[in-house]
Order: sequence, then structure tokens, then C-alpha cells
Amino acid sequence: MDGSLGKLPPKVSIVKGASPDLSAATYIIRQENHTLGNALRWMLMKNPNVEFCGYSVPHPSEENIQVRIQMYDNQSSLPALLKALDDLDDLFRVLHEKYKADIAKREYERFHEMG
Repeated sequence: MDGSLGKLPPKVSIVKGASPDLSAATYIIRQENHTLGNALRWMLMKNPNVEFCGYSVPHPSEENIQVRIQMYDNQSSLPALLKALDDLDDLFRVLHEKYKADIAKREYERFHEMG
């Protein structure tokens, strides 16, 4: 993905009112909820260039989250968002691979309900 002011993923849009340099911007991510919102906030806050990050679900009946990102030194928040999304994708891929490998070992306890 382009890390400058390049392409936004199709599910992502920028809310009107962002600073011109995107050092402070709110992004809408469609068809997502608290599961991604909290993980994305965590990943963004690991970036030392991120001054603030928070997310909200504007309405419980809509599958959208809003992510607010503010950067230090007038840096664009878009590269930070794109990197956090890529890093989460990598993390989830590794977790999935390790989970499948662990299940394949068949070294787990089985529960049989008495009834």
C-alpha cells in the first residue's frame, strides 16, 4: 500500500474536517466493529509517532467504526493507519497458522458431556 497520501483501502474513508496534512484525522472503516477497533487502536498506540488514537462505534445497529488518529510533528496519520492494518494482518496470519498447527497435534483435552 502507498504510505503517503496514496490509496485508502475500499472500506476506509476520511471524515470531513481532517487537517490538510492528515496529522489529525478521523477515518471510517465500514463493516467492522469493536473486534477490529480495539485491536487497531492497540496497534496504532504502539507507534511512537502516534500522539493519540481512539475509536468509537457511532451506532450499534451500523457495522462501522470511527478511528481518530493524531500524530506528533505534523506527520500524516495515513501511513500509520496503513502500517497498523498491515501489522494486524500479519499478526492474525501468524496466530491462525500457530492455531492450526497446534490443533493438528491433537494434544488437547476433550470434553464429553454426561447425560
